[in-house]
Amino acid sequence: MPNLRSLVRRRKAIRNIRKITKTMELIATARFKKAFDRATEADAYTRKIAELAADLSKNAGEVSHPLLAARPVVKKVLVLVITANRGLCGGYNGSILREAMPKIRALREAGTAFDLDVSGKRGIAYFKFQQVPTTNSYTNFEDKPKFEDVDALASRYIDLFVSGQVDQVIVVYQKFITAAKQYPIAETLLPLSSVAVETTKKAALPEQAGGAAVGYEFFPGAAEILGELVPVAFKVRLFKAFLDAAVSEQIARRVAMKAATENAGDLIKGVTRLYNRTRQANITKEISELIAGSEALK
Repeated sequence: MPNLRSLVRRRKAIRNIRKITKTMELIATARFKKAFDRATEADAYTRKIAELAADLSKNAGEVSHPLLAARPVVKKVLVLVITANRGLCGGYNGSILREAMPKIRALREAGTAFDLDVSGKRGIAYFKFQQVPTTNSYTNFEDKPKFEDVDALASRYIDLFVSGQVDQVIVVYQKFITAAKQYPIAETLLPLSSVAVETTKKAALPEQAGGAAVGYEFFPGAAEILGELVPVAFKVRLFKAFLDAAVSEQIARRVAMKAATENAGDLIKGVTRLYNRTRQANITKEISELIAGSEALK
């Protein structure tokens, strides 16, 4: 029969855990709202600037931009994996890492050289355990990623791509669609032509919509305009990936803490029920002993 004192201690411990998980759920809800607003506001701008860059590049004649040019042979790939700094967010980190590892194995099997950049302590610890060498690691991207930090990172990737040190940049992160739908994805951000293909699927081009083709006049020139617009499109796209990761992490943490709080409540009910049964059994036993003792004295 369980000890009453141990049941009381256990119920008290579970109640304390429930207070912690409930508090973490409330914090995640507040952070989710802020991250959700940032991701939603950036979504339309990111999609539109990518569409504009793709449309202008098609109408610029022979003028192109190095970030739009796909390499005929991919000799080296840069892979950026975006995870969280903290756990207690369900399968968020695990799903991203499960998406990243097959990509890394495929590069190894194909004999393609790659550099691995990892954002988030969970991803850093995982790849260290898997003995996968990382080139750079970042822990400064929390639930409020700053554009200045992403801008510095994107500028380095642009320099590596333009100089020919890498032929492709892939970002693995949790893509945010709605508050009820997020999924891990390995997205090729450089060359930007891959992003242009994706955006044209979401919005029909003027020719496809039945209207006349849009004509552009470039001033001062197509090369100058594309030289300014295309890098900005890539930086904004990378920033949107970090925003998606931030809001998806808070959604996963909120769901996980809500489930933990509900499970703690169920455990408390079970322990309380067991405590009452044990206490009732003890009282019944004591009454039986008293009756037996009084009968023996007669």
